[in-house]
Amino acid sequence: MRAAVLEAYGQPLRIYDDVEIEPPAAGEVRVRVHHCGVCHSDLSVVDGLLPAPVPSILGHEAAGVVEEVGAGVRVVAPGDPVVLTACPPCGSCYWCQRGEFSICVNSSGLMTSTLPDGGTRLSRQGGLLYRGLGVGAFGELVTVQEAAAVRIPEGVPLDVACVIGCAVQTGVGAVINTAKVEPGATVLVTGLGGVGLSIVQGAVLAGAGRIVVSDPVAARREAARRFGATDELDPAQTDVVAAALELTGGIGADYAFEAAGKVALLETCLQATRAGGTTVIVGVPPIDEPLTISPVALFQTTEKKLVGSLLGSVHAARDIPRLVALWQAGRLDLDGLVTSRRPLAEVNEAVDDLRQARGIRTVLSL
Repeated sequence: MRAAVLEAYGQPLRIYDDVEIEPPAAGEVRVRVHHCGVCHSDLSVVDGLLPAPVPSILGHEAAGVVEEVGAGVRVVAPGDPVVLTACPPCGSCYWCQRGEFSICVNSSGLMTSTLPDGGTRLSRQGGLLYRGLGVGAFGELVTVQEAAAVRIPEGVPLDVACVIGCAVQTGVGAVINTAKVEPGATVLVTGLGGVGLSIVQGAVLAGAGRIVVSDPVAARREAARRFGATDELDPAQTDVVAAALELTGGIGADYAFEAAGKVALLETCLQATRAGGTTVIVGVPPIDEPLTISPVALFQTTEKKLVGSLLGSVHAARDIPRLVALWQAGRLDLDGLVTSRRPLAEVNEAVDDLRQARGIRTVLSL
């Protein structure tokens, strides 16, 4: 098959047409990828800020059609349209038994870039290729666990549905599943890429009373307003903490979401939340960047909360169909997140779109 391969950090991806993929084993399915969004996590791997094994096929925000199934597969069949997820729950591990599906043992594949048995099902000229960030969808075909391919209704455009695979699951899920934002709450969102704008939409769905957004790119702030933000801040011109306090009558936001993967913005969010408020880490900072909470005594005595969110604390089999249904009902805007479409041959230009903050989401067609 044809695929884009990252051979070393900091290098352009190279297109090869001689990548080999194994047939699905028991409990696995092979999916022909139609479309895949380019996510900030992909960029972080390319730039070496997020460690992942190489050489690898990146791409984890994808939709396609099931082509072949392995023994024992019952939930999907050849011909089914599906959205892929990087966190397929096994249903039986310690975390799944407690309803914490996104941190199932299978989620380790995000970092190991392998399937649970240590294999990848991918190779080129006899050499192993990794499935970058747990999927490997910058290629025409992927072999995934059955739970990683979630069936969606016929007729849903796959170039739109693919953004559910990461940006929308992550953003909406962080609001609904991780933070459990309640009606009337005040929300601050820092960073307005695909994930941040999905957080805005999640806050609207949750009935938040005030949604304050911050991003240095004017076009993204304008997009956030269209998606439902009530107040927009330019961090290059405005003290975000002071503005958030002023907009909330000196109290601070009930919830703050960091969606750009920047530790400095996490510190902003912590300062901008009220006593008892919650800051949610949604973006993925560089692996070697620490967070300092100082003074800890003030954090403790104000009962502020700092929580992580992996892929929006998602249970893919439940949440992906729900998100599709919300789009069908006109309550979730997926189309507006996709601002550019490119063929796989332009994968490096698509990565550069993200690096230069051009548009919101670039989707590749395979």
